[in-house]
Amino acid sequence: MPHHKSAKKRLRQNLKRRLHNRYYAKSTRTAIKKLRKLHDKEAALEMYPKVASMIDKLAKRHIIHKNKAARLKSKLMHHINKLHEKHHE
Repeated sequence: MPHHKSAKKRLRQNLKRRLHNRYYAKSTRTAIKKLRKLHDKEAALEMYPKVASMIDKLAKRHIIHKNKAARLKSKLMHHINKLHEKHHE
């Protein structure tokens, strides 16, 4: 337990920030899962920019690493492109 006034404040700030970050990270993960479940290419392409924006915001706020953000977006786009190929078979 902190003894200094500043350390107590830092503890409060960290807890508040952690909850805030967890909320946005979880919301983004849920959106990614929804996008991955889609089988319709048009719907997936419509949803992709919103999800990509959420991922970028997490990276900008250092909740996730920028390389992880890039990897997630790449994998999602790959998933969407594979949907297109399946419908042409």
